[in-house]
Amino acid sequence: MSAEASAGSNAADSAQSAVSQPAFHNTDELGSRGLLGSKYVKLNVGGSLHYTTVQTLSKEDSMLRSICNGGTEVTIDSEGWVVLDRCGRHFGLVLNFLRDGSVPLPEDHRELEEVLKEAQYYRVQGLIQHCLSAMQKQKDVFESVCRIPMITSAKEEQKMIATCRKPVVKLQNNRGNNKYSYTSNSDDNLLKNIELFDKLVLRFNGRVLFVKDVLGDEICCWSFYGEGRKIAEVCCTSIVYATEKKQTKVEFPEARIFEETLNILIYETGRGSGPGGLHLLDSRGSLGTGQSEEEGAVGGDRRVRRIHVRRHIMHDERGHGQQTVYKD
Repeated sequence: MSAEASAGSNAADSAQSAVSQPAFHNTDELGSRGLLGSKYVKLNVGGSLHYTTVQTLSKEDSMLRSICNGGTEVTIDSEGWVVLDRCGRHFGLVLNFLRDGSVPLPEDHRELEEVLKEAQYYRVQGLIQHCLSAMQKQKDVFESVCRIPMITSAKEEQKMIATCRKPVVKLQNNRGNNKYSYTSNSDDNLLKNIELFDKLVLRFNGRVLFVKDVLGDEICCWSFYGEGRKIAEVCCTSIVYATEKKQTKVEFPEARIFEETLNILIYETGRGSGPGGLHLLDSRGSLGTGQSEEEGAVGGDRRVRRIHVRRHIMHDERGHGQQTVYKD
């Protein structure tokens, strides 16, 4: 074979090869054809590289399926990567959902919203519903949890109580301004009152707003508010006289605190609001042993039930013939 014939043969082969193999350098042409005839797909999502199959991307009627069948134009670079101008932080989660039909979602509410935005952008309906269900569960949990706000001033406390739509239970706890010494078991009873407060938060979560106040004058006092006004209070401290000096005694009237907490729930929306609820809460009930009750006028005819622990008698341990001093 001559050199001219050999050159002609090579030219013919080159021309035939050019016809049978499409050129992959024209990104516009590839973008218009989509990914028809491909099996694997390389995705560059905002710099995050992912390698998957057309079958995975086509599982749902989404924008990703539309990319595969040519319904949506895309940009493909010279190396064959499909370039999506989108943040790739959560794209792996979108792919895993398409692969498995379910995927663990982030617990952080902000991240969950980001995943939802990505699912909506790619129109993956299954993941959208999955995110919405998870967000609804989070909302239900948040609504059922009582938050204990930090109150820094009396004005802030009054504003919160006046605008709160739920009954309010406040524990006033102050050990820094105490003028008198404690009796032997007062510390234990003070801690019991605080523990009971924590238990009530868990038991009545979502139905009562609990406020812990450490700025008041009282050492240990429970207050109960409904519809913006104080309904009752249980004072857990009293002054007793022993060994010729005053002492502060802290009591733990657990049953009475429970009773007043349940009473204040009558103010719950749809149950006791209005004259009926007011009548039930303003009516006086029987008191247990060791407790006394008095009323003080607040706002015209409305009164606050004030329940105090009865004063305890303590001997001053002086010799015979000397009078025992006590206060009732």
